[in-house]
Formats: sequence, C-alpha cells, structure tokens
Amino acid sequence: MSKLHIEFSIEQLKDVAQQVLKHVNSKTLLFYGEMGVGKTTLINELVKALDGKDETSSPTFSIVNEYEVKNDLVYHFDFYRINDEVEALDIGVEDYFYSKHWCFIEWPEKIASILPDNVSIIKLALASDFNKRVLILN
Repeated sequence: MSKLHIEFSIEQLKDVAQQVLKHVNSKTLLFYGEMGVGKTTLINELVKALDGKDETSSPTFSIVNEYEVKNDLVYHFDFYRINDEVEALDIGVEDYFYSKHWCFIEWPEKIASILPDNVSIIKLALASDFNKRVLILN
C-alpha cells in the first residue's frame, strides 16, 4: 500500500512537496515517470521546501547538481543520458548515495543494481485530466 497517492495541479505543487517530505522514510528519493511528466519541477519544489535558495535545473548533461538547503545538501541526479552503470560509478555515485545528504534521482531504472536499499519511490504520471499529475509515494 502506498504512503501517499494524490492527484494535483501545478498550483498545488508547493503543498505536494510538503506532503512528500512528511511521508518519506529516506533521504534518497527515486523519481519514476515519463519524459516531461514533471519530475524536475517537483524536485525544484522539494528543494524550496527544504529552504534551498538556488534555482534548480535538470542535470541532464552534468549528471549531478548540488544544492544547499538549510543545514544540509541535495544531490540531484539525472541518469537519462548514461549508457551503463559504470558511467555512474565513474562519477562516484556511491559516495553521494552514502553521504547522508538528500539524493534525488531521476531515471533510477538506468542504475537499478547500484541503488541503495533504503529509498523512497515516487512515481509520477499524467492524470486523465492532462492538466493534472498523479503522484504515488511508496
């Protein structure tokens, strides 16, 4: 059973981010969803909810971006463009994953065998009303 299952519009994103942070059981969040469904947009709102001042952007080409938040760091990964898990290992992902900082991971399915065990899984999809999204947190 999911911990959180909500349908929301972009105007509700701030509240959705707060709800996600209340319900996660790990600082490592895996974001699953099709291209363009709003993973990076949600991550931007999560960074703001953690009192981050930086504007976030997708680390599609750099693979990882780092953001300062109140008393912590967020590492935001986008593994869409990697060809295999060796590329992720080459940038030292294990050091990031076990740093005890927040890790927000887009396209985690590309590195499935090297993901840490203790994670929260967020699935995003378009709702039947295409102006809304569905979020499921496990």
